[in-house]
Amino acid sequence: MSISQAALSREAGEGSGSEFRRGIVSCTPVLLGTIPYALVLGAQATQKGLHVVELSAMTGLNFAGGSEFAAIQLWTSPPHVALIVAITFLVNSRHLLMGAALALFLRHLPRRKVFPALFLMCDESWALGLADARQRADAGIGPAFSLRYYMGAALAMYLAWVAFTTLGAMLGPVLGNVEPYGFDMAFPAVFLVLMRGMWKGFAAARPWLVSLVVAALVYLFVPGAWYVAAGAVSGLVAAYVLAGDA
Repeated sequence: MSISQAALSREAGEGSGSEFRRGIVSCTPVLLGTIPYALVLGAQATQKGLHVVELSAMTGLNFAGGSEFAAIQLWTSPPHVALIVAITFLVNSRHLLMGAALALFLRHLPRRKVFPALFLMCDESWALGLADARQRADAGIGPAFSLRYYMGAALAMYLAWVAFTTLGAMLGPVLGNVEPYGFDMAFPAVFLVLMRGMWKGFAAARPWLVSLVVAALVYLFVPGAWYVAAGAVSGLVAAYVLAGDA
């Protein structure tokens, strides 16, 4: 359902439910793309020795796929907690910038609604919510940010992520090593789709390029998972240095 159709529906008295359904429908293609790597994460977690309940708790409380993959890759017995926490913080630090970009559209909402919305914010729901808010603003629809649209997308993503990572953990011992099937390729594929929707030109994409090159070089020449931290930090530094040039 398009924004203009949703606006007409509200005028006809279908407002809240229509917006919530519009959010679910909008996120469905991306949601389907996350299912394969949710299964991969669950299967990898059991191979590292995590119980199904522990994996469900992690995905439900953290809800950030990139940092969860990094945590699983670093998981040992006993785990290096400080290293995992540090890497998780670095990977999730992009949420600071994502929240700042969304804050402009959240000013009309009370905190009791903003905080749950931010808890459910992931890359996919953030990209959909921000793009929708910008389109509504351009169309002269107010308020620009549709909380019900955003929550429809965010809740669908959250429930699907927790459910399919849990299913992956349950099926992991049966499936064995799932990496040869190539399911993990869905992870970068989904992000490429999201990047396409957020594309503003090469100048604005320079921090992404810096992060990609640095992460690739560190991956090739430095053992361990330091490429995750290097990519995240270099991208943040590049965004700060290049701010205003785009």
